[in-house]
Amino acid sequence: MFSRGAPLPPIGAGSEAATRADAATDQTGPADRPVIEPAVERREIRRPRIDTEDFELGMYVGILNIEDFESNAVYGARLAYHLTEDFFLEASLGQSRAGRTSYERLSGAADLLTDDDRDYTYYALSLGWNILPGEVFVGENRAYNTSFYVLAGIGSTTFAGDDRFTVNAGFGYRILPADWLALHFDVRDHIFDIDLLGRKKIVNNLEAHLGLSIFF
Repeated sequence: MFSRGAPLPPIGAGSEAATRADAATDQTGPADRPVIEPAVERREIRRPRIDTEDFELGMYVGILNIEDFESNAVYGARLAYHLTEDFFLEASLGQSRAGRTSYERLSGAADLLTDDDRDYTYYALSLGWNILPGEVFVGENRAYNTSFYVLAGIGSTTFAGDDRFTVNAGFGYRILPADWLALHFDVRDHIFDIDLLGRKKIVNNLEAHLGLSIFF
C-alpha cells in the first residue's frame, strides 16, 4: 500500500487534526457571525428648492396706517435680486390714500388736504437678510422651504403735496410652495418728517401686507 522508502504517518495524526478542527469550529462566537440588519423603508420627502434664477418679481396688498390719517388699503409691486442665499436687494413701489384726521372730523373746519394731496405713493430700496431659513412640513411626504428675514432701506414718499425722504425697516416671512413661487407676509415702518399740522415731527407709518412673487 505504501511505496518503498516513504515515511509512514504517525499513528493518531488524522484523529488529532480532526479534533483541532472541531475545537476551532466550537470556538466561533456570536461576534464572528454575520449580523442581520432589519429592512428599513426610506421615506422620500419632496422639498421644493429656490429656483436657480436670482430675480424675484411680485405684487402685494395690505393695510397702511398713515399717522394722523387713519388706515387704508395699500397695494404695490416688488423686485428683488438675491445676492447670495443670505442677502438680497429689494426695490418696492406702493400706493395708498390718506383718510381724514380726527381734527377734520371733529372741528368741522375745512379739509387740511385736497383730494390729490391725499394720494400716498412711496418707493424704497432695501437690503434684506435671511436670518432664519427653515422648513415647514405639510403631511408626511412634503416639506416647504421657508425663511424669516429682516430688511431696511431708504426711499421717498410723495404725500401732502411734497416728496419726503423716507427710511424704512421691517421684517417678513417667506414660504415656497414651488421652486418658482413664493408667498410673503411683511411688516414695514415708513419713517419721515412732516410739518402738516403746524409743527414738525417724525411720523411712523406702519404697513402689513401679503404678497405673491415668482422667480425668473
